[in-house]
Amino acid sequence: MHKTHFSWFKTIVFTLAISEAALIFIGLQFIPYGRGHNDPSVKAEPKWDSPQTRELFFRACGDCHSNGTVWPWYGYIAPISWLIQYDIDKSRVAFNVSEWGRGKSNSNNAAETVRSGSMPPTRYTILHPSARLSASEKQAFIQGLVATFESKHESEQKGEQRDD
Repeated sequence: MHKTHFSWFKTIVFTLAISEAALIFIGLQFIPYGRGHNDPSVKAEPKWDSPQTRELFFRACGDCHSNGTVWPWYGYIAPISWLIQYDIDKSRVAFNVSEWGRGKSNSNNAAETVRSGSMPPTRYTILHPSARLSASEKQAFIQGLVATFESKHESEQKGEQRDD
């Protein structure tokens, strides 16, 4: 008799815990951060060295480092949407090809970041298999980034010399 009573108690506690978790989850959906995905318009893009570099960039990096984010279905469900929104906001501040020429671009680090393997992040490529680059694509992408962004830095340096 004691086991039956305890089993009934466990069932009630379990049901209450699941109900409470469901209510919390539903309540989280009413927190607006990370739900309204209005991408800003594209202001300017860098002068890519080739269409291939641009295509590889948008395939592997564009969702976070441009204003052309393709939001996944789970990007609208809290609390996952909060993490995605935070990552994209942070990424756009660090490096955004859709607002080229505005503020600090960190473009001089782009090729090295890809070369080191820290971009695109593993958690991104797990959910976006098309962002995974083959070894040959990665090498071509790195060369394209160097060609695209070194010419930018050279022209900036020349411009800085003229201003002095």
